[in-house]
Amino acid sequence: MRVGFIGLGSQGGPMARRIAEAGYPTTLWARRAATLEPFADTGAVTADSPAALAAASDLVCLCVVGDADVREVALGETGVLAGLAPGSVLAVHSTVHPDTCRELAEIAAAQGVSVIDAPVSGGGPAAASGRLLVMAGGPADVVERCRPVFATYGDPIVHLGDIGSGQATKLLNNLLFTANIATAVSTLALGKELGIDPDRLGEVISHGTANSFALGRVVAGGGTVDRLAAHAGDLLRKDVGLIAELAGAAGVAPGIVLDAADATLAVMNRPR
Repeated sequence: MRVGFIGLGSQGGPMARRIAEAGYPTTLWARRAATLEPFADTGAVTADSPAALAAASDLVCLCVVGDADVREVALGETGVLAGLAPGSVLAVHSTVHPDTCRELAEIAAAQGVSVIDAPVSGGGPAAASGRLLVMAGGPADVVERCRPVFATYGDPIVHLGDIGSGQATKLLNNLLFTANIATAVSTLALGKELGIDPDRLGEVISHGTANSFALGRVVAGGGTVDRLAAHAGDLLRKDVGLIAELAGAAGVAPGIVLDAADATLAVMNRPR
């Protein structure tokens, strides 16, 4: 399978490298030439547009930031769908609204192209070691065709259901992570008021039943959310806003998890 990859950031870059180093014919495109320089030691080639990349690919993976970026790269005059041949696949690794993937799938189907949503979780280190969590939505047979490529950087690879289900699952994951940040900060602050050193409390909880990934990030940040806010605050606000929108459209009350996530965003000075 020939693979094209767009979105060579801190997570996408290691993903693309894993694909190329696994021996798949790989084509890359980026707005800035400097982004492509780290791949000079791989067998990957570069294209001068997303359409040209797509024309050389059976599977195109997008790992750009948001909905607008996905639409621009996929649907522009020289976008991915302008170059993909019938029978090829577009996989959206970005975390976006499920409807964005459904819209792309509908447009792509008219030209015989399949779209799956496959957001990922774990960050650059997990991608580099092949341990990303891949949450896939779309036709089962298409997901299975792509699974060997995904397996170069992902484990586990979970098929959730129809197109959009991968995105909904990723948003729920990020909602709970965001909520857990608030509860972790509050617990460490309460412990401090009761005379328990936050670092020691964090060490104990990290070995107990209340441990969480969020707690680890808060403890690593010295008990505050400043580092997390700088690194991921805007993305978390985007994702919490998307899942709140999904729940509202479905007429579902999100419950206390959304309240806790909103508390985190408020502490980060990034209210939705």
